[in-house]
Amino acid sequence: MKELAIFLSKSLLTWLGIQVCLAVVFLLYLRLSQKNSLPDDQLPKTAVILCLRGADPFLTNCLRSLLNQNYPCYDLKLIVDSQEDPAWKIATDTIHEQRATNVQISPLRIARQNCSLKCSSLLQAVSELDDSYKVVALVDADTVVHRNWLRELVSPLAHPKVGATTGNRWYLPTGRYWGSLVRYVGNVSTVVQMYLFRIPWGGTLAVKTELLRQTGLLDKWGQAFNEDTMIRKVLQKHGMQVKFVPSLIMLNREECELPSLKYSLMRQLLCSRLYHPLWLAVISDAISSILQPTLVILLFLAALLTGEWNVAALLFGCFSIYTLGLLFMMLALEQGVQQIIRKHGEPMTKLSAGTVVKMLIAIPLTQWVYGIAMVLSLGMRRVNWRGVSYRIKGPWGIRLVEYRPYELLDQPDDSKVSI
Repeated sequence: MKELAIFLSKSLLTWLGIQVCLAVVFLLYLRLSQKNSLPDDQLPKTAVILCLRGADPFLTNCLRSLLNQNYPCYDLKLIVDSQEDPAWKIATDTIHEQRATNVQISPLRIARQNCSLKCSSLLQAVSELDDSYKVVALVDADTVVHRNWLRELVSPLAHPKVGATTGNRWYLPTGRYWGSLVRYVGNVSTVVQMYLFRIPWGGTLAVKTELLRQTGLLDKWGQAFNEDTMIRKVLQKHGMQVKFVPSLIMLNREECELPSLKYSLMRQLLCSRLYHPLWLAVISDAISSILQPTLVILLFLAALLTGEWNVAALLFGCFSIYTLGLLFMMLALEQGVQQIIRKHGEPMTKLSAGTVVKMLIAIPLTQWVYGIAMVLSLGMRRVNWRGVSYRIKGPWGIRLVEYRPYELLDQPDDSKVSI
């Protein structure tokens, strides 16, 4: 048992060192990256597409922010699941309140049977664009953008080798639900991983319009469950790259309860399994981040039961160093990201001693929740989301099997809780 304990301890601490190095690379990129905003006369006409099904908690704020962009020529295209959807009234009321003239709202006309509703909505919106739109920007209803969001998203596309630009979401660690905290801890790792793998986030994403057709991306959307994860691989085949823009890390204030989080994670991991170009690397990361510390805990308990106190002390010390190392790494990443978010006009997040302790507890909890979600997602063949059911046979074997219009009864009781 002692030899196994030494091996696991060395492996776990080595993995901690790797994670710290990757976090340092990410932080250096955040610090050294420079914003290169184009002047008004060089910014192309852009269509911002927002697909809606259900009234997300911060939808009104999202719409207001999108309608007040510091960008010379853009139109907001809203595709709502139906006119009876609660999002329709919120959208129309906000448009009237803002007296916006650069926005078009349409219901989803055809729910395609072989792709997700979001992909159906995207295809409808893109099909209605004329040749004057040089860039298509995608955004999610839970994203409240800052005033220069679109300018900073589109400007890097001036580089001939950059085909798409993206940001990422950042959650608050001060939520009142354990689900919110677990999601925060998991997302910290995800943000770094997506930067390293150049995987775009559909909540803040821009693509050159010409590439949508030239690369066959529209055809793939017509058969897919997810729109963003595949983009890096598709563009790479055509010599184009995805650029991550640090100033587009967007703060998300939504809350999440633990039971609903597990299913949400399963959906995300399913999308990674279907479309991630480096899925084996994701699996390796999961094994290192979830299985190794779990094995250390199990061996620690076994050592206690058999009275091998030296082995137990070694494993306990190793696990403590690993967990505290992750905590300090998270705090460093939080500080680095806060420097960016504060420039958006957001107040600095204050972490109390109680919050830091909860973050420490949430680290092993996150590992177990993600581990369970990972295992369950491997056998996932059917997905239910907001009253819609899909059967998943493979990346391009998506089937819409049950659909109904979204109803107010589907909304969470808490106005800030996402589902």
